[in-house]
Amino acid sequence: MENIYTKNQKDCKLIKSKPETVKFLLDYSKSLKITEAKGIKFESNLN
Repeated sequence: MENIYTKNQKDCKLIKSKPETVKFLLDYSKSLKITEAKGIKFESNLN
């Protein structure tokens, strides 16, 4: 399995994200609530 990850590593580029993007994703993940009832998962955004 290690061959899969090391083979294409030279083609990958690291990119930087904007602080606004990181803040948006963190805020969204904090407001997301997943409720499970009788084996069914419900996703709701608390905003």
